[in-house]
Amino acid sequence: MCFFPLGFCCSVFGVTERLKPGCEAQIEEIEGEIKCKLEKVDWLPGFYALPPDVQIANSNAYREGKMYGIDAASGAAVSALNISAGDHVLDLCAAPGAKLCLILDILGDSGSVTGVDVSSHRLAACRTMLQKYALGNHCRLFVADGTTFSLVPMRIHSDPKSCESALEENVTFKEWTSRRPWKERKKAARVRKSGAVHSGNQLPELIYYGRHSGVVGLNKSELYQTFRDSELMSCGYDKVLVDAECTHDGSIKHVQKFEHWGWETLQRRVLDAERSDSLTVLQLKLLTNGFRLLKAGGLLVYSTCSLTVAQNEDVIKQFLEENPFAELQAIDGAENWPSKNGQLPNTLRFDPLTSKTSGLFVAKFSKLAI
Repeated sequence: MCFFPLGFCCSVFGVTERLKPGCEAQIEEIEGEIKCKLEKVDWLPGFYALPPDVQIANSNAYREGKMYGIDAASGAAVSALNISAGDHVLDLCAAPGAKLCLILDILGDSGSVTGVDVSSHRLAACRTMLQKYALGNHCRLFVADGTTFSLVPMRIHSDPKSCESALEENVTFKEWTSRRPWKERKKAARVRKSGAVHSGNQLPELIYYGRHSGVVGLNKSELYQTFRDSELMSCGYDKVLVDAECTHDGSIKHVQKFEHWGWETLQRRVLDAERSDSLTVLQLKLLTNGFRLLKAGGLLVYSTCSLTVAQNEDVIKQFLEENPFAELQAIDGAENWPSKNGQLPNTLRFDPLTSKTSGLFVAKFSKLAI
């Protein structure tokens, strides 16, 4: 089956969709159904633009899972990772799942993707997307705190004794099914209610794994084995995406919601100084942990849909001061993007007024060998 990732740009500018390689023959069929011509997005290969008034929700292509929503700027952030066949990729803030789907779409039948999010219900929505678009074969999803998540991709196995004491049972994972045992569901619900996942005191909750994600056949000790930071240089992830929680002030689609939510909600979520300060602390922790889990020579992309310096350049400055093995890299192909340079070299900003996408900040790092 072919998939058509549909990238929603700001509603005033229209939408874009990404056509999966090999599916070009279906363009005319889709155009006939939605009664609109697809216009290629020159700066983002495989993406097509649509006018803002075109409704695709009722189309067969959408209902059959051939299209999914992702902003063009978000597609560019994934493109910046330079994903190659066989890569093991970590999406540290995976919900709501569009970038996760795009990463899996690019990898095809190779490598693996680990999706992590602290919100159980938002990550459950990711799981639904993976199943709808049949993209989850090489993916596993964990409800966990991205600032403390420590599991590596399942390409090697070491002595699992370090975490045996934390496990109540040593059960081998069979193929995933949505019908979990009653005791397991009750235990997971109890953990979520207690807030243990948010506090970092609970092992990551595995809520989904594909047949080729590296989980099938493992026992819990092997799945939850831990590594020293020095070992992560060789067994960490090839690519890491940290699309960090932010104030969303660069997203016109998000900002428009405040017309319904009201001024008090805007004040609390965007303008409150204490919240902004706590967000920058969180963003730095997410970036730092994502980089820790990256192997030497690997690439990490940090992005937010905020356009504030505090949540972007300032976070990166502090991160670089504290991580001597991190190096900002130029983003391949970005010279053709409708983006502007950030205040730091090799960083980019998508401005809705000029890029005709949602606002987004993007920076790419490499990890130097010790």
